Parts: sequence; C-alpha cells; structure tokens
Amino acid sequence: MKITIVGSGYVGLVTGACFSEVGIDVTCVDIDKKKIDNLNRGIIPIYEPGLEDMISRNMKKGRLSFTTKIQDALEDSEALFISVGTPPDEDGSADLKYVLAVARDCGKYMNDYTLVVTKSTVPVGTSLKVKAAIQEELDKRKSKLEFDVASNPEFLKEGAAINDFLKPDRIVVGVETKRAEEILSRLYKPFTLNGHPVLFMDIVSAEMTKYAANSMLATKISFMNDIANLCEIVGADVNKVRKGIGSDTRIGNKFIYPGIGYGGSCFPKDVKALIRTGGEHNYDLEVLQAVESVNKKQKIVLFNKILKYFNGDLEGKTIGLWGLSFKPQTDDMREAPSLEIVKKLLEAGASVKAYDPIAMEEAKHHFGDSITYYTDQYEALIDVDCLAVLTEWPEFKFPNFNIISKLLKNPAIFDGRNIYDRTEVKEKGFNYFCIGVDTTKDMVQPLLSSAS
Repeated sequence: MKITIVGSGYVGLVTGACFSEVGIDVTCVDIDKKKIDNLNRGIIPIYEPGLEDMISRNMKKGRLSFTTKIQDALEDSEALFISVGTPPDEDGSADLKYVLAVARDCGKYMNDYTLVVTKSTVPVGTSLKVKAAIQEELDKRKSKLEFDVASNPEFLKEGAAINDFLKPDRIVVGVETKRAEEILSRLYKPFTLNGHPVLFMDIVSAEMTKYAANSMLATKISFMNDIANLCEIVGADVNKVRKGIGSDTRIGNKFIYPGIGYGGSCFPKDVKALIRTGGEHNYDLEVLQAVESVNKKQKIVLFNKILKYFNGDLEGKTIGLWGLSFKPQTDDMREAPSLEIVKKLLEAGASVKAYDPIAMEEAKHHFGDSITYYTDQYEALIDVDCLAVLTEWPEFKFPNFNIISKLLKNPAIFDGRNIYDRTEVKEKGFNYFCIGVDTTKDMVQPLLSSAS
C-alpha cells in the first residue's frame, strides 16, 4: 500500500515514520526544499524521542522517502494525508491557506481515484472546502476522476508521539463513503490488532472531536490552576487537593497538575479556534473563554511571586531559569510560559541566565541575545539572585541542593511545576515558592540585602 503525506512538520513526520514502520510505502512531500534536502541527509527538523532512528531505519529499507514534487508522490498513491500547518490568524481563526493549497494540488495532479485525508487540525466544515478545491481543479482539467475526502485528526502528545501513534487510545476517522472507510480500515489495521478501536463517524463530528478533546484537556488545566490560586489564598495545599479529587474515577488524575499555564502548538490554538467557530455561529463558548483567560493570567503567576519576593524591584537582579520549552521531551516553545515570563523579567530590569536540555537553539529564535544561554544547569546559576523552574525536565527533579545553595545570592527557589518536596527544600535552607501553596510562612532566611 502506498500513501502520500503532504507536510513534513511534526504531525507529518511522525505519521509518515509510523506508517512506514508497519510496512506501508510512504512519500512525504514539503515545499521547503531545504527541509527536504536535510531530511534526505538524515537531518530531522524537530526533536521527538525515537523519531530520528525510525526515519533513518525506514529510509534505508526504502519504505520512506522525501520529495518536493507532489505530482511524483501521487503516482499510484491510494491516499493523500494533508498534514500542513494551520496557524491562527489574529482573530483566533485557523488559517487554511496551506490546507487548501494542498487540496488544489491534489486536484491538479491526481491521476486515479484518491482518498484525501485531512490530518491537520482544521475547523468544523473544512472538508467541504477541501472537496470544493479539489473538484474545482478537476473541472479545469475536464476530468471525471473520482475522489473521497476524510477527516483523521491526530492526538499525539509531544515527547510521546511515536508511542501514541503505534499504541493509540483510539483512532478517530470521519468518512462519507464505504470505499473511504475500507481504505482507512486497511491502513490502520496494524495499529488495532491489540484492541485499540477505530471510531468511524461523519466528517463534521470527527473535526469537532479534535477540538473538543484538546479544549477539554485545556479546561482541566485551567480549572486546576484556578483552584491552586484559591488554595494559596485560603491556606489549602493544592497538592493534597489534587490527590483528593484525582482519586475520583469520574475526574481522574491526568491534566490536574497545577503549574504556570499550558502552551504548545495545540491547546492555545485549538481553544481559540473553537471559540471562534462558536462566534461564527452566534454561540458564545463561555467556559472556553474563561479557560483562555485563566491560562493567560497563569503564565505570569511565577513572575509575580519573584517580583513580590524582591519587594517589587527587579532592577539589576539576575534570574536563573531552568527550562524554556513548554513541556519536557520537546524543543517546542510555541506559547510556552517562558516567553511571557522572560518578557516580564526583562521589562522589569532583570537579567536572565537560562538552561534547557533541548530547546536552547529554538529559544534563540525567540529571545536572541537578550538573555544568556548555558549548556550546564548549574553554570546558569552562578551569581544569580534566585532560581526559577519553568519546565519539569527529569534532570531537574533531583538536583544537588548543596551546589545550588553555594551558587545563589539569595536562598530562593521558585518552582513553577511543583516538582520539589516543600519540606525537603526548606530543610536545605531555601525559601521555596510553588503553585497552589502559601509558603511565605515557611521562609527560613530573609532576603539578603547584599544581593542587590
């Protein structure tokens, strides 16, 4: 079986690599010649654990190839997956120009029946636009070729995408015809042998499922952060509250960890897009509007704690940051809380020293030379006034507190991900600030005036 995947970004590469891993002949297409040339040389444009090895292995076996020519890729291809970006416009709506450009190219170059599958995250109703764009090009050719469209949204977690694809909780597919259903059933059969279900439905429902799923998860995160902020005010411990509610099977323990807000390529964009879709149909999604508002405020909670600790004056202070990516196991910094925190610190007159295991090069695209980068987590703390942890990378979870104590000018740690044990950090002699717990009464050392 041969398929074409257009778009060699995060979704396209993971999809292509995983399909080729089970023996499917995959051609990935991208208009970016430099990216394709690099991929053909084994240079992967993104970081995802296990992806580079999988791509290399399947290229050597001849099951995975890369090109800029969609017309060549479509030759003998049963299905074409659209996996291009849908960046948000200023009004929050998804920009479909890349999706529709692929649809038009398919209409121009297809030479036999083709199933066109939208893998990109697109607004409800996009399939109708894709179908119209393909048909328009076929009409220009006076061609009677048949085609189908389908929706197959991705549910990949950055940092665990390969496992998510190979061992999915479920596979959601929206189709209009039995022929399309048969092709996708055959394509996904290797991934369903262990009982993972393929949920076939109409296309509109499949498109909505993607947005609803991500918006639900974003809602859980913002709800927990809202509760965390209230816990600090009333004297409760959000870590205990989280365990108390997470043990309820109706709620579950996933996505209820308090922190400094969600980021990445999916949640912020998808929440905005679904709010926009509601508005287009004269329906206000009030819950999601609140989710977005809470998340925006949460991204500066840690900055406010730092500012308060230094009595409202950060001029001349140096802040050490551990973690810049929006989550561990990825270099993705889209909508990362670090973007807002660094901005606030610099505006307040502070300097920033930063370390991230993977995202340093990506960070330079955002911050340039406005902050200082280090390749060692402890080196980033030399002569800084405090440490702020922004991403819960595994290597940060059991640091050498004795080294940290010797490096910091002030014994202060601001934990934006609640990865440290409050009692242990206090016993090590630090003033410890986290999310959802009022730790000001635990302060073991005052602000050192000499630190100024």
